[in-house]
Amino acid sequence: MNALLLASWFGHLKILQILVNAGAKIKCDNKNGMNLLHCAAQRGHIKVLEFIMEDLEDVCIDKVDKMGKTALHLAAEQGQLEVVEFLIGFGCDHSIKDKEANTALHLAAQNGHSEVLQKIVETGVDINEKNNEGLTALHFAANGGHDRCMKLLLESSCDINAMTNKDMSALHYAALNGHEEITKILIDRGINIDAVNSQHATATHISVLNNFPGMVKLLIDAECDLDITDNRQQTALHIAAENGRHEIAEVILIAGINLKLVDKVIVRNVKFKRKCMKENILLGYCVSLSFISS
Repeated sequence: MNALLLASWFGHLKILQILVNAGAKIKCDNKNGMNLLHCAAQRGHIKVLEFIMEDLEDVCIDKVDKMGKTALHLAAEQGQLEVVEFLIGFGCDHSIKDKEANTALHLAAQNGHSEVLQKIVETGVDINEKNNEGLTALHFAANGGHDRCMKLLLESSCDINAMTNKDMSALHYAALNGHEEITKILIDRGINIDAVNSQHATATHISVLNNFPGMVKLLIDAECDLDITDNRQQTALHIAAENGRHEIAEVILIAGINLKLVDKVIVRNVKFKRKCMKENILLGYCVSLSFISS
């Protein structure tokens, strides 16, 4: 960074003014394509921003860096509420997408900045906008376990059942990370608990695979379908057996499952059945599989 960019980055307004008055070149970027506005916005220096926008000429408020991010993107990502309010008030474009097609809304939700998210939502942006991978702000909030952002988006009538390019719902992401509070919110709001992703896996499959007993109990209490099979023809119980999930297997068996569903991948796998019996899990289930495959 040159002296101008450093002054903007660290919020040294007087030094910035001295440099500008001395004829320093205003239009300058660092190696990442960040200019004076980007630096001040990311760091939350309002006074510097005011000087840049009000006293300097030909400053583009929507200029993007090498990642395609505007000052608004950076401020939203860092949770700089006052900066976001300033930029929106100055008429910035809040619908611009970065190189991953994320808007400022996506970045605020991803990082759990609920107050920033609220401000951006109030501008009337499309809250169901998707990035390159098909993720909406709701997916990001669910993935990060950000319950305030989640509630805000749902109260703003976002699509609760929106799917990514890989057919992942917000519930899939909650299950992937074991976010029970997020899961409760989504279930209470009526999300499809049996939606399947590109691997034909439900949130229950994912919860079992990642060993989240609490998640599995929540989904069972919400009456998820335990007989759904993924693209390996495995139910949640198959996955529990294969991975030695004792507690989860017991919960599933108590809830009830169709033991006649045959796993095409491992039903004739002797090592698998021996492992189950050795670890003293699902003994009855293994016997059933042996009977079916004989």
